[in-house]
Amino acid sequence: MLRRALLQASARCRFSSSSSLLLASRRQCSSSSSSSQVPEDHFVEQSVDTPQTPPSATISVDRSALYHPPDHSHEPTADSELVKHLKNIIKFRGGPITVAEYMEEVLTNPKAGFYVNRDVFGAGGDFITSPEVSQMFGEMIGVWTMCLWEQMGQPKRVNLVELGPGRGTLLADLLRGVSKFKNFTESLQIHMVECSPALQKLQYQNLKCLTEDGTDGNTEKKCISTITETPVSWHMTLEQVPTGSPTIIIAHEFYDALPVHQFQKASRGWCEKMIDVTENSLFRFVLSPQPTPATLYLMKRCRWAETKEIAGLDHIEVCPKAMDLTQEISNRIGTDGGGALIIDYGLNRIVSDSLQAIRKHKFVDILDDPGSADLSAYVDFAAIRHSAEEFSDVSVHGPMTQSQFLGSLGINFRIEALLENCTDEQAESLRTGYWRLVGDGEAPFWEGPDEQAPIGMGTRYLAMAIVNKKQGVPVPFE
Repeated sequence: MLRRALLQASARCRFSSSSSLLLASRRQCSSSSSSSQVPEDHFVEQSVDTPQTPPSATISVDRSALYHPPDHSHEPTADSELVKHLKNIIKFRGGPITVAEYMEEVLTNPKAGFYVNRDVFGAGGDFITSPEVSQMFGEMIGVWTMCLWEQMGQPKRVNLVELGPGRGTLLADLLRGVSKFKNFTESLQIHMVECSPALQKLQYQNLKCLTEDGTDGNTEKKCISTITETPVSWHMTLEQVPTGSPTIIIAHEFYDALPVHQFQKASRGWCEKMIDVTENSLFRFVLSPQPTPATLYLMKRCRWAETKEIAGLDHIEVCPKAMDLTQEISNRIGTDGGGALIIDYGLNRIVSDSLQAIRKHKFVDILDDPGSADLSAYVDFAAIRHSAEEFSDVSVHGPMTQSQFLGSLGINFRIEALLENCTDEQAESLRTGYWRLVGDGEAPFWEGPDEQAPIGMGTRYLAMAIVNKKQGVPVPFE
């Protein structure tokens, strides 16, 4: 409530900061905890230590002591194109794939990925995001953005970048909210980092874009948002966004869709959880008998943590792409100036076992019908902070709860102003949206069906800022 080239079937895992960005996901569900986490009985620890073997192009796994999980609850159907593709990767590899590889294929496969060819947002989709809940969210992000611009010295040109913009609702509300401040809007160059053609079309529509021909035959066509007459362009990765100008980056519910690697503690130490295919052609989890490339990131994450934080854990999730993305953002901000705002659901500590699947606003099994449900994981804000702090030219602020963040920016005053001139129906919608943004748990004023009660995400979502040190402390993190 994020960049990168799509996964290729290969023999090695790659962790490149220039790889294709995953689309951001954003979720507002009726439950605050995942029912799709894998039960402990999906695994048993291997009883025989596997001898070390030289590196090879395949991953061999001893499955003799692993428990065979029960069949999924869905009725047997013919394999989808994506399921066949995943099984072919495993077959070609000669062994299982990582959870991160599975997650990346499920979400952004160019032919059948969850985000690529459809609109999954809103009440008719699979989840609801904060911008879709209320216009006030985008307006408050606009307040934060303009305040940062003023702290930057009101530069004449600023790259305003959104990672995984969804439908474009956030930026559309942001531009409407700041439209009267001409000096600010005239400085903006909007860059949408988006790899879904379907969502790019929605963003074009919601930003009320027009494409203008160049002044001569050799000039490229320009896309303008008619809300504020601001230039808009689209990119597959953050790396493609032009450098050299101060940059403000918004990453709202983007990090949670970046692929995570899962590790489970076994008798021989931490083993990466992998996804394999059973003899009955069903997906299942297995444990790798040897260290994997992602183990390097696990070791790095554990070095950042205190011993007591790790001691009681049997599972750990690490997100190499989140670490690499944060460093790419920090390097850009440190060089060009500006800042980044990250809002997502997560924890300010190591994340244990949070990967979940959401279909039509309900939690489902992670391995059930890949490509039909969104996959996301809690964001490790502590890892983001440590990754950014490796760059001396930036400072990190937060995290604070979304409720604190929006409240400090003036959302309470905004809803009071909106309630003065609205119908009863509009007032109910405003109060419901406000509660979802800043409340905690079920709304106390709700009188409708219990299953439709608005659930507040004000404390489950966190906000963090990374800014160039020259600009001081950003609002409202003072």
